Amino acid sequence: MQKSLGIEMKLLLVVMMLFSLLVYKDINAQQGTSKISENITKFDPLKNPQQDLKEAVTEARKSKKRIILDIGGEWCIWCHRIDDFINSNKDIYNLLHKNFVLVKVNYSPENKNEKFLSKYPKISGYPHFFVLNSNGKFVHSQDTGKLEKGKGYDKGKFTAFLKKWSSPNRSSKTL
Repeated sequence: MQKSLGIEMKLLLVVMMLFSLLVYKDINAQQGTSKISENITKFDPLKNPQQDLKEAVTEARKSKKRIILDIGGEWCIWCHRIDDFINSNKDIYNLLHKNFVLVKVNYSPENKNEKFLSKYPKISGYPHFFVLNSNGKFVHSQDTGKLEKGKGYDKGKFTAFLKKWSSPNRSSKTL
């Protein structure tokens, strides 16, 4: 009787160890996929978009990329959907980050960044993209509603947008 109890305890211990390994592996896998979104930060009402743009211009000049100003807020469900769409589509994510420097600009009751945004065309909805050249000069205003499909975004439309507005200074191999 004591021997069978010892075997049952050992079997239970092995099962618990296997379960622990599976949980550990799953947590690490989830963390690995979340790393793709490190460049997609939250909208922060405390950030200074003028300083963020200055840093983006420095990076864009070095890398010969354009800049996308992503205007929105944490309150905006479509802002979260667009981030989720980018993060869950490796091709979109790679195309975006190979060709653009992304800058999040907060628009919320806490901080509407009106002075900063007054330099750009009026926005009718959120999220909204402004494409800038590597020097920070305005190039294009993109209503992201035109990139939608159902309750999400259309991969073909999004890809076409990114390819159309990628820097002409970059090789077509990066597209």
